[in-house]
Amino acid sequence: MSVDTVLKETKERMAKSENSLQNQLARIRAGVANASLLDGVMVEYYGAPTPLNQLANITVPEPRMLLITPYDKTALAEIDRALQMSDIGIPPTNDGNVIRLVIPALTKERRQELSKNVGKELEAAKVAVRNIRRDALDIVKKAEKAAEISEDDLRDYEKDIQKLTDESISRMDAMAKDKEKEILEV
Repeated sequence: MSVDTVLKETKERMAKSENSLQNQLARIRAGVANASLLDGVMVEYYGAPTPLNQLANITVPEPRMLLITPYDKTALAEIDRALQMSDIGIPPTNDGNVIRLVIPALTKERRQELSKNVGKELEAAKVAVRNIRRDALDIVKKAEKAAEISEDDLRDYEKDIQKLTDESISRMDAMAKDKEKEILEV
């Protein structure tokens, strides 16, 4: 990889880490119905694990309810079973045509626990960004040792890489702060 593309690729990789954090935070429920809660649910459909959102229409008719309407009514029992086996922690209500998930109000303890989960996800994302920074710094240091760039260029690249890292981490901190605020709001 040439030194010219290092900053561009570093920025892209950090953006991917930010998107990943955003997706992980979206899956943490905050007492409000959100279809992304079911993104990780896989249903055994004709012998193949299939994502739930490919088998059913997921809507939010009320602020604290998800309504799952299968495209194929014969898959209703499998969807019900997959929801019961999943880690979402919400018991499904099956009426024979649709499945309802009523999201319970969060207790203070559960809110604090979810807030801690947000912190864990944030820290994992920060570690990923720091690893990306380390990889980029290794590349520019090797280029300097190979006399492809000067020491001054090396310092400039190091400053640019650190600036990208700081910007990425501050955006992730803001995402986590917003999610914690959403969770702790009664």
